[in-house]
Amino acid sequence: MTQVRKAIIPVAGFGTRLLPISKSIPKEMVPVVDRPLIQHVVEEALAAGINEIVLVTRSGKSSIEDHFDAHAELEDSLANKGKDDLLKTLASIAPPSLKITSVRQPNAQGLGHAIFCAAHLLGEGEPFAVILPDVLVKPQPGSQTCDLGDMVSRWDASNAAQIMVEAVPEEEVHRYGIVDCAGNEPSAGESANMQGVVEKPSPDEAPSRLSVIGRYVLPYRIMELLSDQPPGAGNEIQLTDAIDRLMKEGSSVEAFRMNGRTFDCGNIEGWLKANTLLAREAGYEV
Repeated sequence: MTQVRKAIIPVAGFGTRLLPISKSIPKEMVPVVDRPLIQHVVEEALAAGINEIVLVTRSGKSSIEDHFDAHAELEDSLANKGKDDLLKTLASIAPPSLKITSVRQPNAQGLGHAIFCAAHLLGEGEPFAVILPDVLVKPQPGSQTCDLGDMVSRWDASNAAQIMVEAVPEEEVHRYGIVDCAGNEPSAGESANMQGVVEKPSPDEAPSRLSVIGRYVLPYRIMELLSDQPPGAGNEIQLTDAIDRLMKEGSSVEAFRMNGRTFDCGNIEGWLKANTLLAREAGYEV
């Protein structure tokens, strides 16, 4: 079975929830403690054994690619001044195993469309991960668990698509896509078969309290479905619609319940929370 080696990260969004910060700075380059958001996400992929990153981007986002590129003038300056620790920090941004490729999304037509823009960079039948960079997924304090890595392992064992979920309070289910596991909800670190996803249901209509987070491990078949996926909600091509079609074909799709924590850095409140908590855990005084 083909292993998961590639992750598609859509970075073409405008970041309107972070305005005015994101007016001239890509939201993915906004710092969380000591590094930009996109670096946290790429490090998560590397920890999961995924070393090929495909950025689905647009004009005005070149600083994301520049961040992972070499900067000979800066490196020479640091070397001449004997600042070896800073040189090591720069080298850790893009270790030799990391491969970054970019592809343009010509216009905003939804998450499904953004993912499909990278279809030609996959081998025939190759599975892939999708990571939405707005949300940071971090282990609990003191834990080394990599939830995305566990999802990849589950794919290797079952050949079932994996959708990361976490429990949210009942009064907040209307804000999320909520998965339907027919009452057979997985424990933390485990997966359970899904029957569907209900977008932003009322508490009375929600099939569970498990919300989709923004981490997926998907079969190549999803790309084939996206190739003719009609527009859905918001007149956009939705990834969840293609996943729904995958389930209706009889393919296994599982909800993976995370062990760690999430930080929604796509809005000011979540970004501030991530900076405060993660800075304290890193030993900074805040």
